[in-house]
Amino acid sequence: MNPIYLDYNATTPLDPAVVEAMLPYLREHFGNPSSSHAYGKTAHDAVDTARRQVAELVGARPEEIVFTGGGSEASNHALKGAVFAKVRGVFGRWFGKEAHLVISAVEHPATVQPCEFLRRLGCRVSVVPVDRHGRVDPADVRKATDRGATVVSVMHSNNEVGTLQPIREIAAIARGRGALMHADAAQSLGKVAVDVKELGVDLLTVAGHKLYAPKGVGALYVREGVKLEPLIHGAGHEGGRRAGTENVPYLVALGAAAEIARRSLPGATDRLRQLRDRLWGRLREALGDRVVLNGHPEQRLPNTLNVSFVGHVGAELLEKVPQVAASTGSACHEGKVTQSPVLCAMGVPPEVGRGAVRLSVGRFTTEDEIDRAAAALVAAAR
Repeated sequence: MNPIYLDYNATTPLDPAVVEAMLPYLREHFGNPSSSHAYGKTAHDAVDTARRQVAELVGARPEEIVFTGGGSEASNHALKGAVFAKVRGVFGRWFGKEAHLVISAVEHPATVQPCEFLRRLGCRVSVVPVDRHGRVDPADVRKATDRGATVVSVMHSNNEVGTLQPIREIAAIARGRGALMHADAAQSLGKVAVDVKELGVDLLTVAGHKLYAPKGVGALYVREGVKLEPLIHGAGHEGGRRAGTENVPYLVALGAAAEIARRSLPGATDRLRQLRDRLWGRLREALGDRVVLNGHPEQRLPNTLNVSFVGHVGAELLEKVPQVAASTGSACHEGKVTQSPVLCAMGVPPEVGRGAVRLSVGRFTTEDEIDRAAAALVAAAR
């Protein structure tokens, strides 16, 4: 039997309906969307449909969706594009003032590394802390933006512990400071409702392979009126915002995945939460205080369970349970155990964090798999 897959936060399998939607565009509908003949029109119409489907998932207008090569590109475009659109003269200077980016201490590398790149060019980067649950205090964002900011970027939900951030409150602060607000919602979409208007964000990252679409496709929501310097220069694709001939089959797949996700809510949220809580209940009942929850007990993704098996190293524990496919919150290198930066930022003690395991359920997870996975993990922990 295949291992029980509990790593949906790392990537999702393709939904069969998504595969069926994209197949015709891998076979017969091969036209270039920029071509004026019938082949091109078919491809162009398919891209338009996908753009509308993604827009509907996040509560945006179709013209506010820019297709990208994935979530990392979307976040890079948001951060670099916002700074480069405002910078004049010497890099890092914005109309005589320093370009300033504010991020949280638990951001994904797709946010952290672009900010490090911009820091090397002369921009200022401020990192706000999180509490023991991995949650940002809006007051810290207000303090960090006292002298103004160019972009505030805080992920909607954390990929490791699942903690949901108070994006609406943070966005209101950013808006009051004259800054753009970017949120990485790659992990949230399809699990909880995400509406860009309700959140008040200017920029939002979408990743296809977290949404049962293929790897290598994503999108960036760009609020109408927001100006970004293109990350990829060339011809006028995507309204001049992202050059390159559109990857029609993958865009069709992303659109289909977005449509399925939109229609499945809020039922999907409830089902995922039930599976997650069933798994946590089994572990807690069997191991008691020897298993500890990481992340917010309530304000977190319904599918994400990050737990520490006290007295164990997460990676070593999972090696004993090959029938379960999951991720760890620690890494072993040459006999040394290093803890996840996210858990470090949360102040998780090393003796607890070293035993962290991330268990994330998804659309195709069954109750039987939950029970079998729990039994295997308990046996290994004992």
